[in-house]
Amino acid sequence: MMNNSGVVTNTAHSVDIDRLTKYTSGVNALVAQGGGQRGIFTAGVLDAFLLSDFDPFHRFYGTSAGALNLAAFLCRQKGIGRSFILDLTTSSEFFHLFSYIRSKQYLGLDWALDKICDYPYRLDVDMGRRVLGNNRQAFAAVTESSQLIDRYLPMLGPDWQKVLIASCAIPRLYEKEVEFSHGRYIDGGVSASIPVQEAWRQGARCIVVIRTEGDETPNSEPLVTQKSQVEWYRDSLNLVQEHWQQKLGQWKSDWNTFFSERIQRSKQDKQAKMLASLNGGRWLFGADDIYRLSHLIGDNVDSSLMDMLMVHYQTYSLTRDFLHSPPDDCYIVQIKPDQPLLSSSLMSDREELLHDYQLGLDAGLRCVEMFDQCNLTQVPLVSNFK
Repeated sequence: MMNNSGVVTNTAHSVDIDRLTKYTSGVNALVAQGGGQRGIFTAGVLDAFLLSDFDPFHRFYGTSAGALNLAAFLCRQKGIGRSFILDLTTSSEFFHLFSYIRSKQYLGLDWALDKICDYPYRLDVDMGRRVLGNNRQAFAAVTESSQLIDRYLPMLGPDWQKVLIASCAIPRLYEKEVEFSHGRYIDGGVSASIPVQEAWRQGARCIVVIRTEGDETPNSEPLVTQKSQVEWYRDSLNLVQEHWQQKLGQWKSDWNTFFSERIQRSKQDKQAKMLASLNGGRWLFGADDIYRLSHLIGDNVDSSLMDMLMVHYQTYSLTRDFLHSPPDDCYIVQIKPDQPLLSSSLMSDREELLHDYQLGLDAGLRCVEMFDQCNLTQVPLVSNFK
């Protein structure tokens, strides 16, 4: 069986260079996972790319904080992704737990995006558009709110701020769905926390994925285990969607039992504190932590939230399988920390964030060194790229 996946960390890499080289002459994609403040690791990786003048990618796909970091990378502004997380998301204007609990002061995404456009940051969106030009594309993953399926919106168009807010609009933490003429959207992390399958479906054959966690995270419990899961993504996109609709009803049935068990477990966890819970999850802090959070602010954990959690858990499980057993026609390189990051989704200490940023820098530089062996640092010409 062919091994078409490799890993680069801040300390080492495990990549079959000879095999990877066979896939770098086609369309290359860069994918960035979300993760809230853990995105400081991604900011470090991308700053290392900028320092090394490394950008061999044709397409870019990001979710939530991953999309924000990719925007900074495309605008060629080293340090701005780091500043967004280190300066803005640590401000009480962005999120304050007790204000949220007492008066539902929601996540300040609009405030943060306004700030990043102003002095002293001044995100250079015009530069980002020039970097993309006519031959490259960048997309932010969002979740269509009524069907809970993933969608991908162009990242640096006229409505770029609204697109980035939609990708980050975590239900229960952000006040509302984000409405466009073509639909209403919530956080892309619900349905596509790592939008690697979309990169593959759209023709990318060398895919670099920046992760903000390793597979040791103990919350990707699959609700349905079948041998055919990974093979879904080897079929056409239409067939994948057909499978999705067929399975959704079964997942919802399984989810009711699964969710009840998670709530019961959280009730029994007498020692867990709220802050520890926030530090422990991935998307919206995990199912049991959503129960605690909703209880604190007096919200009911209703069926719509249960559906979101169910979709997230199942799609993340499928994505993880895809990362480790990709189709034979592509090669996936994962960049991730060699140990769990110190930072959390929200309310991280500055020291933790700076530590994780350095891990990202180290991992990014190691990745550049690895790709140097493939003689690939800038966008290659691709005859079939449109």
